[in-house]
Amino acid sequence: MQGTLRLHYPFTGRWQVRNSPADRVPSHGTPMFGLSYAIDFVPVDERDSSAPFTVSSFFRPEPPTRFAGFGRLITAPVDGTVLRAHHSEIDHKAYRGIPSVRYALTQRRRLARGIHTIVGNHVLIETTDRNKQTAIVALCHLQQHSITVEPGQRVRHGEIIGRCGNSGNSTEPHLHLHALDGADLVNAAAVPISFQSHLPANGETINIRST
Repeated sequence: MQGTLRLHYPFTGRWQVRNSPADRVPSHGTPMFGLSYAIDFVPVDERDSSAPFTVSSFFRPEPPTRFAGFGRLITAPVDGTVLRAHHSEIDHKAYRGIPSVRYALTQRRRLARGIHTIVGNHVLIETTDRNKQTAIVALCHLQQHSITVEPGQRVRHGEIIGRCGNSGNSTEPHLHLHALDGADLVNAAAVPISFQSHLPANGETINIRST
């Protein structure tokens, strides 16, 4: 197994941690698709709310534009080279309450349609760490047509690569991030990650101020 890959947080503002490998491994309940050390960040407002929850939220899907973080800028967490930039998946409605249960029951059907229906719009960045080990960082569920980089492009950490969206297997706008030992999202092995030598736990709110 590769050593832990050190990353920078790929955003500014307030984001709440979900499905963190600091709490359990595999963090998303399965080692498939290199997800053992994956982590989710949900953008929230000053009250740590992603969106107001109403009676309607419990019964009906909601537009992603209702959520605080839809369209927030996403930046490169490492220096590296863009290997893939996929941006054609739609941003579908968000699901909370009863709609989230119905949505979960259709996950197997979405997976059967291919990996893009799971990761949505995404960017893969190849990087080499201080120990000369190469890893691939995947940033997923980005907003349709928001990606600003292209394959072969060199990026530095902090450089804008796209916006937070609700594409792929996502119940509300958020950023999913994981690292792999290869670019094959189906078969590559997971690589452990940390953010500036720290791995935040579930429920922790990260507040990164812009410079």
